[in-house]
Amino acid sequence: MHRGIATFTLDTGKCPPWLFQRMVALGREMMQVLVAEYGPDEFIKRIADPVWFQSLGTVLAFDWNASGLTTILTAALKEAIFGIEKELGIFICGGKGKTSLKTPDQIKTWASRLSLSDPNAKNLIYNSKMSAKVDSSLVQDGYALYHHSFFFSKNGAWAVVQQGMNKEKKTARRYHWYSNDIKDLIEEPHSGIISDQIKASKVLNMTSKDSSKNRDLSMEMMDSGYITLMKDIQLLRKHSSSLSKMMSVKVNENQLTLLELADTEFTTHPVINENFSKSKYLDKILWKICDEKPKSYEEFLATKGVGPKTVRALSLVSEVIYGAKASYMDPARYSFAHGGKDATPYPVDTKTYDQSIEMLRKAVLKTHFSPLEKNKALGKLDSKYKF
Repeated sequence: MHRGIATFTLDTGKCPPWLFQRMVALGREMMQVLVAEYGPDEFIKRIADPVWFQSLGTVLAFDWNASGLTTILTAALKEAIFGIEKELGIFICGGKGKTSLKTPDQIKTWASRLSLSDPNAKNLIYNSKMSAKVDSSLVQDGYALYHHSFFFSKNGAWAVVQQGMNKEKKTARRYHWYSNDIKDLIEEPHSGIISDQIKASKVLNMTSKDSSKNRDLSMEMMDSGYITLMKDIQLLRKHSSSLSKMMSVKVNENQLTLLELADTEFTTHPVINENFSKSKYLDKILWKICDEKPKSYEEFLATKGVGPKTVRALSLVSEVIYGAKASYMDPARYSFAHGGKDATPYPVDTKTYDQSIEMLRKAVLKTHFSPLEKNKALGKLDSKYKF
């Protein structure tokens, strides 16, 4: 498993310059050894593994369970390969905050330098943008993305490492994507998920297979036209205050119950307390998608202007009025990329586990650092995987 989610405590402050420079220096040595030994595509594959990524950060001396590991490790690796990207065949774009918004332009720059074809460059940019849209709009788990980095090799393999922040819980969650494992950008794109925190209680997970009928109904509503869709939206607006118990309307003086739900059905639904009063922006986006009639849910999500609120509105109409349920289960699982000790989601793959540890160990030993520095790095690795 090479894609997943990890949850960490939220850090504040900055990484000390002396530590960052050390991470850059050791990171450069590690990457050169790993690429020489296994090739650039294998490095991309490993970066997309949440546990391996965590282990690499630990070896480079950052706290293993802190949110800062994601942002600092990515920045250190990007700095480490500056000037030798072509030699290694690895390219890193994006980063934290405003730097994440520069990802498309940085991909374009490298595509130009590498003389990549226009379709290949556009495909890399598209996958970068869609991974961010999926994790912000389809996995509505309360974590706002603030870090997005896109790794790719000269052969076209790519990985995404992005992180979201939940200010109330003071935690951060990391999402991994790997090109060779992706069959569908929309349905269950995450696997090998790890989480150190309790699962989120208010999640709308439109990537779940259990949300497939809800997604299909959303598409049908868009195809039905703006006027028809708005009648359903107006129905929600009229009765939004009673959604947690039931949704009903009066027809010819008789009470017609469209859908009756137990209170527990909506305790985790993120739209219950949302104000669905008239919104010019939402109405404009709904008109746009009804006019353009996207051919797939992926095309719908890729439409400019479509975001979490549009997805939530269509999801709620699909469920409450037409009975097509969505999933409210947090996709984060209590499991690790190498398996779990209780055999959940599968028994520990000791062979792969040992290979991952040995790969990092060999890389450390082959660096040009002093024996003392190597022992410190190996000590970090041993302490993390001591049983």
